[in-house]
Amino acid sequence: MSGSPPTAQEAPAALPSIQHGLLQAPPSPQTHRALRRLQSAHALGARAAAQQQVTLIAQQRREQQPPPSPTRNAAANSATRTRGRANSDATPPPLYQPTAASNARRSGVKKPVFSHGHLSLQQIIRDGPNDGDFIGALESARWKVIDEGVKAAEDGMSPLRIYVWLVLLDAPIMSTDEYLALIHRGASPAYAKIRNDTFRTLTTDPLFRRRVSEASLIRLLNAIAWRLHDSKEDERQSSRPGSSHSSIPPRDGVGGSHSGQSQARSGAVLEPGVYVQGMNVLAAPFLYAARSEAEAFVAFHSLLTRECPGYIRGAMDGVHRGLALVDKVLAIVDPKLSMYLTAKGLSAEIYAFPSVLTLCACTPPLPEVLRLWDFLFAYGPHLNIVCIVAQLTIMRSQILQSQSPNKLLRSFPQLNADLVKSVTISIIKKIPDDVYEEIATHAI
Repeated sequence: MSGSPPTAQEAPAALPSIQHGLLQAPPSPQTHRALRRLQSAHALGARAAAQQQVTLIAQQRREQQPPPSPTRNAAANSATRTRGRANSDATPPPLYQPTAASNARRSGVKKPVFSHGHLSLQQIIRDGPNDGDFIGALESARWKVIDEGVKAAEDGMSPLRIYVWLVLLDAPIMSTDEYLALIHRGASPAYAKIRNDTFRTLTTDPLFRRRVSEASLIRLLNAIAWRLHDSKEDERQSSRPGSSHSSIPPRDGVGGSHSGQSQARSGAVLEPGVYVQGMNVLAAPFLYAARSEAEAFVAFHSLLTRECPGYIRGAMDGVHRGLALVDKVLAIVDPKLSMYLTAKGLSAEIYAFPSVLTLCACTPPLPEVLRLWDFLFAYGPHLNIVCIVAQLTIMRSQILQSQSPNKLLRSFPQLNADLVKSVTISIIKKIPDDVYEEIATHAI
């Protein structure tokens, strides 16, 4: 599970062709209906019990060390990665035609073996591996996300998707009562900011407006704000000299993550995140895909605190690093387009801020966003930087022919997840190792 980000110099094996069985919806939590009937999220004052539970994957990590992942080239085998990740060491899918030169560079790389290729994605997620090989099962699940996709209706609804996301994000187990306790605490310090954002969340998307109410979005964001506030208070208490709280682990550490473990080993002390404008759009797909607010909460919280804490910390430095990387990667893969935008005074800071912060959730349609997120959660949300560059190269001709590309870039064209994924994989092959390392760590 630990290891380097997805490799760029490896020749992936042919994907197995596995037929899906009929997907049957896992049962919803019994408290789901009660949760939906809550008319106000801000009346009671009960405090949440901080119950720490460990995920199945985290338990397996203590029992079994994962095998080393192939690196982007032979020289990178001895490199020390500063970011260990649960979902970034997978081999990129074969959506490109390898050249003779690239085949020569990859001649010594072993083809991946799928220990659970005979199982459907639903069986892997629902039942887990019957042989106890959690690492092999997770690797097989990642590839199946690309090979078969997550079976869904035209509107993007799937009984399986939220559970695929929870597994890929290594989200901890959390009881619905714990989420309800956060709601019952009333308005968080960020409540006014939340109310100022929620009413304008995906207002032009009829699918989202039909399924997700503003009250539901307010409850989720307010619960997230409380959890982030608690983490900040824990950090403040533990930083006091001689404090009795210094030995208490932070509440964000539920289940443990490789990112957090790497930071702990390096001695880095990171400032806890806060609610920032734009989190409402980032939360929207979770509420749309989940079968309960509690499921959406734990998945969203895991993404924020483990995969991209730099996006919600302080001055959102992680987002600005990501924007700088959009410019850098575009200059590498398409110098002409990059120079044209630079001559027009258009840096990624001007046109790509929403796309970086929301992992492209700001670009409709929502069902395509869900499919793109399947890919990002399987191979690492950091690849969103490359996905943004892919969208720019897709609309290259329009940009170069436009005398005012700023107007064109104010809203990206309709998202085509399959095309963006394919172009993203081809771009990864062109990125130097040091730049790729920056991409993999920019959000931490």
